[in-house]
Amino acid sequence: MSTPAVPSVLFVCVHNAGRSQMAAAFLTRLGGDRVEVRSAGSAPAGTVNSAVVEALAEVGINISAETPKVLTTEAVQASDVVITMGCGDACPYFPGKQYLDWKLDDPAGQGVDAVRPIRDEIEQRVRGLLADLGVETAE
Repeated sequence: MSTPAVPSVLFVCVHNAGRSQMAAAFLTRLGGDRVEVRSAGSAPAGTVNSAVVEALAEVGINISAETPKVLTTEAVQASDVVITMGCGDACPYFPGKQYLDWKLDDPAGQGVDAVRPIRDEIEQRVRGLLADLGVETAE
């Protein structure tokens, strides 16, 4: 199996309002056009968590225009790496995909003080993921 020129990563959590949005934002910033980024939720919320938007703004990432997206079979099939964050059995499984499960605290209902350490851990994991994929970081 040949490695695609641009690896594709899908981040999945239940509401697509916190962890998966932060991970997608960091991967977009750090990977640039060298990686394709998707995020989705098995039961998407109406809006992105405001504490998550604020925590990312503190590090210069604006996701205020993002909206939670519904997880589709097509999104999983189009991705090389699927990273789940607490969506359990709701995440569809397809052979041949690389699956990773990132156990992270859920920022739902938390203030920005509680979201910052989750944000920082996600950034470190995304940097590690880029290294594993052989993608040079943009910064």
